[in-house]
Amino acid sequence: MNVIDKFASFYNNLASMQVSDLGMIYSPNVSFIDPIAKHEGLASVETYFSKLLHNAAHCEFEIHSINAATETDYFVNWTMRYTSTRINSGKPIDVEGVTFLKIEDNLIVFHRDYYDLGQMVYEHIPILGRIIKFLKKGLS
Repeated sequence: MNVIDKFASFYNNLASMQVSDLGMIYSPNVSFIDPIAKHEGLASVETYFSKLLHNAAHCEFEIHSINAATETDYFVNWTMRYTSTRINSGKPIDVEGVTFLKIEDNLIVFHRDYYDLGQMVYEHIPILGRIIKFLKKGLS
């Protein structure tokens, strides 16, 4: 199984996967970036996932497509559905995003997520959410 298949399997089955499984898809020197933070190295990514999964009551990904840009570069289109007791009164939140991956030696060495952090977090904070939705409506 190549690393792209392992990646898709990991994220499609996130609820049943272990953080220790990240070493099967990510290089020890991976650079992992998303709108929340930047993490250098597998240990940092494992710590980040541990915290994320601990704070989420439920988290799942639906991968819509994986497209190769080159032999080593891929774009992944996905929707994440998660629930957290801290946000949106525990109701599910859907977030659409895209991931850019760089592969070396059948491991991911670069992972960058692109998604709307407002859609994920800020819009679900009572007062701030109304302000952000008002601003978005005014800009559209």
